[in-house]
Amino acid sequence: MSSETSHTHAEGEAHEETMTKSKIWIVFAVLLGITVIEFIIALYLVPKGFLTYHSANPIYIILTLAKAFFIVAYFMHLKFEKVAMIYTLVIPILFIIGLILVLTNESHHWFNVWGR
Repeated sequence: MSSETSHTHAEGEAHEETMTKSKIWIVFAVLLGITVIEFIIALYLVPKGFLTYHSANPIYIILTLAKAFFIVAYFMHLKFEKVAMIYTLVIPILFIIGLILVLTNESHHWFNVWGR
């Protein structure tokens, strides 16, 4: 009975860790949808004045991070890795995002100082 349980459990794990064609197409559709939304914002909403550049930039950042998550999680197979491996990548990425936000804030300060 023990061997049957471990065999079934091993099959379940193998089934979870494989990328099927349908999963790949779903991830592709999500990435395509996010890209289409970014193009609509860049080519229609911002030029027509529905969104300002200041409100579009955070939207771009969020959408780009979502695309990066899907690419890293599914195509680089980190979704199937152990938690420790994920933390070794997520924590530095969070620090980098924080650094980008601080530098962005600092750049806005200097643009205001120079009068641009």
